[in-house]
Amino acid sequence: MPITTNPARRNADDAKIGALLWTIQIALALLFLFGGGVKLAMPVDVLSRAIPLPWQFMKFIGVAEVAGALGLVLPGLLRLPRLLTPLAAGGLVIIMIGATTVTIVAGEGFGAAFPAVVGLLAAFIAYRHRRLAERRSIAAAVPA
Repeated sequence: MPITTNPARRNADDAKIGALLWTIQIALALLFLFGGGVKLAMPVDVLSRAIPLPWQFMKFIGVAEVAGALGLVLPGLLRLPRLLTPLAAGGLVIIMIGATTVTIVAGEGFGAAFPAVVGLLAAFIAYRHRRLAERRSIAAAVPA
């Protein structure tokens, strides 16, 4: 997006990006809340058969997914530090890199597209929120 010096245009662009970010964040939060919740609720013997990784690791991933889902939306809703959103998104990117890798190693090449796309969306959230935080800190440092 080109940088504009027109404040009205910049505010309209920020509103559009903000709406896009919230849409993606809510969709990802629902996805990770569901996926993590299933991993946590699933009995150990079923989880061990469904996913060829140690069940303890999968329970940990479930906790991380639920925490990441909450980290995507709660900072904006509860006025928590905004730095938490890109951190949560970054953690989810790491999980999705692992999910993509495990899927490819399991021989399901096309199946790796879904976690790869989800990881790219989480990376987009992390990047844009970090940029927004930088812009806010620069704006706060410039005297009016």
